[in-house]
Amino acid sequence: MSSNNYAGFWLRFVAYIIDYIIIQVLQSFIILPILAAMGVGFAMAGQGIDFSNMSEQEMAGMIAGMFAMMGPVILLGLAILILYYAVMESSKYQATVGKMALGLKVTDMNGNRLDFGRAFLRQISKIVSGMIMMIGYIMAGLSAKKQALHDMIAGALVIRVK
Repeated sequence: MSSNNYAGFWLRFVAYIIDYIIIQVLQSFIILPILAAMGVGFAMAGQGIDFSNMSEQEMAGMIAGMFAMMGPVILLGLAILILYYAVMESSKYQATVGKMALGLKVTDMNGNRLDFGRAFLRQISKIVSGMIMMIGYIMAGLSAKKQALHDMIAGALVIRVK
């Protein structure tokens, strides 16, 4: 595979922007009803409470309870994100909608389709790519095969198809 077939940083970034919009719309259809139900629950629970007479500890406990209820919602959003990428990139298309729009595919090192396990590993590895000040992502612009750290961990390539 010639080096001009590898998808560089900026192509991948534009694909990410397209996918980000799609994921936000998808998540809004799933998560907004949950948040609305939680809001109604909080409003009903808060009726008749005199907030002006609450101690700092009671107020802190109420706020902590609200944040604790958000944890599962955040995890659901993360699960949607990871599954979107893993399912799409291990599918017959080998690409997310954003990658398809730009003529990109995700493959293994031999040009074959990733299985779901490897695609899932690639997505989980993106956490590492982001944790180190996004250097794992920037590596896609610097490495010979245009691989980000998560691509290297999963043994994957992002290529341009003609």
